[in-house]
Amino acid sequence: QHTQFSGKALEYFDEESKQKVVPFVIEPSAGADRGTLAFLVDAYNEEEVKGEKRVVLNFHPELAPIKIAVLPLLKKNSGIVETAHKLCVDLRKRWHSVYDDTASIGRLYRRQDEVGTPFCVTVDVQTVGDEKAPADEKVTIRDRDSMLQVRVAMTSLPTVMDKLMAGEWAEVYREHGVTND
Repeated sequence: QHTQFSGKALEYFDEESKQKVVPFVIEPSAGADRGTLAFLVDAYNEEEVKGEKRVVLNFHPELAPIKIAVLPLLKKNSGIVETAHKLCVDLRKRWHSVYDDTASIGRLYRRQDEVGTPFCVTVDVQTVGDEKAPADEKVTIRDRDSMLQVRVAMTSLPTVMDKLMAGEWAEVYREHGVTND
């Protein structure tokens, strides 16, 4: 309509596609929309990992709506599921945390990457033990941005999460070692 009333054409010729194009811009009028849109646009990132597109919202941990996702490695193992639920309840006392067991661990990680969750805590067979080995009562924490993982005792999880939320990754990795499984 702007072209109709102003008498000026807004379209331009795109040399690459050989088409006339009318540019468009998302322009919220006022309020929190602009800030929210700026954070979303700034945080949105696509990268290729192992030949697949990985979409990530790189929110700073303080801005991320969900801080921690608790994921059971095997949803058919009642010990893992119970431990993961209990851990999620405990973490919710300090951070907005969610429990998710609706897909394989790889898909769960990708889903949390897409919504901007900075950390995933995975409960596995080693955590709860089985007939082959006793429980080590440790969980794996995965960092969204680097995809690096550390294995920490559940009792030290709140302290470690405080450090990770504050951006002290190097210290945590130095104390607990890094794995990239």
